[in-house]
Amino acid sequence: MTISVFSLGTAVTRWGQLAATLVVVAALGACATPRPPYDYTAFKQNRPVSMLVLPPLNETPEVAATYGVLSQVTLPLAEAGYYVLPVSLMDETFRQNGLNNPVEIHDVSPQKLREIFGADAAVYIKVTQYGTSYAVIASETRVTAQARIVDLRTGQLLWRGSATASSSEGRSSNQSGLAGLLILAVVTQVVETTSDTSFKYAGAASQRLLSPRMNGVLYGPRSPNYQKD
Repeated sequence: MTISVFSLGTAVTRWGQLAATLVVVAALGACATPRPPYDYTAFKQNRPVSMLVLPPLNETPEVAATYGVLSQVTLPLAEAGYYVLPVSLMDETFRQNGLNNPVEIHDVSPQKLREIFGADAAVYIKVTQYGTSYAVIASETRVTAQARIVDLRTGQLLWRGSATASSSEGRSSNQSGLAGLLILAVVTQVVETTSDTSFKYAGAASQRLLSPRMNGVLYGPRSPNYQKD
């Protein structure tokens, strides 16, 4: 039996196309897989009323990251229905006790935080991205933060999550050639750096991080949606 080179080449091409199609289908299937629902058992058992937000840990080169995020994270929690201890009170109390570093503050035991502030739960935040970066043909301002809520009465983890906000979201995909991209990247970096755009996106990331949403924080007792989650 004789198989022509043409027939063999056609078969190989068809198998290659089929393999590529299967890869794409598998990738789409993976993307379409919904995130598993968060286990809120501990959160619903403890149901905190008041929360103490601790100064975020800063894992970025930007010195403004800690207070850029801290100044905005109390709003989504308050809007969700929780009483949030004033940031100024928390900050001054730690200063009076010789604690100025977020790392040291995060090391204070839940029992001690409960004793000092009387809050039901504490919010521990870590900022992993903050600021404007330049990458030759694209610049963006990005803020990423992680959070966990710990019950100060029991030391139990109630919830954890993460969120990101970026200036590249919704940016037009229309391109004007390589030269145009290079100019746009430089202009974007200068404008977003000088105008402290990071603070704006810290607010957006904070809303996404600590607002009630899919797998997010549950509504608090001051919300009309309390216990309707």
